[in-house]
Amino acid sequence: MSLDIVILAAGQGTRMRSALPKVLHPVAGKAMLGHVIDTARKLQPQGIHVVIGHGADTVRERLAADDLDFVLQAQQLGTGHAVAQALPQLTAERVLILYGDVPLIEEDTLQRLLEKVKDDQLALLTVELDDPTGYGRIVRDAHGVVKAIVEHKDASPEQRAIREGNTGILAVPGKRLAEWLGRLSNNNAQGEYYLTDVIAMAVADGLVVATEHPHDAMEVQGANDRIQLAELERHYQKRAARRLMAQGVTLLDPTRFDLRGEASVGRDVLIDVNVILEGRVVIEDGVEIGPNCVIKDSTLRSGAVVKANSHLDGAELGEGADCGPFARLRPGAVLGAKAHVGNFVELKNAVLGEGAKAGHLAYLGDAEIGARTNVGAGTITCNYDGANKFRTVMGEDVFVGSNSSLVAPVNLGDGCTTGAGSTITQDVPANALAVGRGKQRNIEGWKRPVKVKK
Repeated sequence: MSLDIVILAAGQGTRMRSALPKVLHPVAGKAMLGHVIDTARKLQPQGIHVVIGHGADTVRERLAADDLDFVLQAQQLGTGHAVAQALPQLTAERVLILYGDVPLIEEDTLQRLLEKVKDDQLALLTVELDDPTGYGRIVRDAHGVVKAIVEHKDASPEQRAIREGNTGILAVPGKRLAEWLGRLSNNNAQGEYYLTDVIAMAVADGLVVATEHPHDAMEVQGANDRIQLAELERHYQKRAARRLMAQGVTLLDPTRFDLRGEASVGRDVLIDVNVILEGRVVIEDGVEIGPNCVIKDSTLRSGAVVKANSHLDGAELGEGADCGPFARLRPGAVLGAKAHVGNFVELKNAVLGEGAKAGHLAYLGDAEIGARTNVGAGTITCNYDGANKFRTVMGEDVFVGSNSSLVAPVNLGDGCTTGAGSTITQDVPANALAVGRGKQRNIEGWKRPVKVKK
């Protein structure tokens, strides 16, 4: 059966106390609405219709995509009114209603919900809660059949004692939706058009209201303030940690790990505390990541080691390569097999060949460094003249003395050496020694300056 999905994302979120629209507040580095859209896409609907209102231009700009239809709700008059704004675009046999501030909903839960939708049956996602305050209550008859949903503010004391709450997530036969929405009334405590009133209408029309439940109540938790946002963040990370550990990753402390993107992992991976993975990260078998590392959009080949407090962004570590502690690898940094980058070394658009080393205190930008080359402490590639970037190329088995300045463009031939403290401005032939520094003078009898007494 064909499917349209409507995502309600028009609310302001006043309790967030923020200029940012509520649905754009992030969980795991992605807007809450972005999570919902990603889950919606997995269901392969014919259309995804996002109802926006507060901060509409910002929401549209941040999340615009060819497969999204943004619908404006100029006045926020309730959930029923919001869905009605999307009605002209809804043509599918089933319509699923989701919420932009409920980011943890799972594809499996929604699939189970959709399977219950028929021409004479709609499906409602409900949840059992110890404290259902604020939730609409599911009212059933003596036989357990759903008869209506009563909003918390309109509920009687007896109805408020009901622990089964309405999540708001609803799947209905598409051909019945327009009629039900047209019959909605705002005669309630909030003066709004409640989508939940559709349930009583469906019952009156002789339809069955089937219910489904999430495996985890946090799937349907929304975020109305920053406290709830933090709770969602922690639950997301707990869930992500469990998935990684099930795939063969050892997390030394799962509560001190953050995944803010997607990670592909191999077996026997070890991740220490306070590690953050962002974007798309590939981690192969036997990789070790030390504490306090941030790794973004990078690939770590088998046996690679990232030592404590290192930052990788758009980098690749070859098999058995290692970096850190306190290393920074920027986009385009590539370490070949068994290459080594030590503490306080920064790479940008630089490739180190197999077994090459830069042990400490170096900047290597726009560089190609051959196998087994050793770059001494304090070495920099002078790759930028204030307007343009230039490249430094080092051959194999080069030895770069400490505190060398390599002024690009420059080529260092295989097996050559630069003397410590040299400024290299010309190409160096293979196996040659290049020394580019001022001649030392010793001044005998020189007296140090002394402080002038005041």
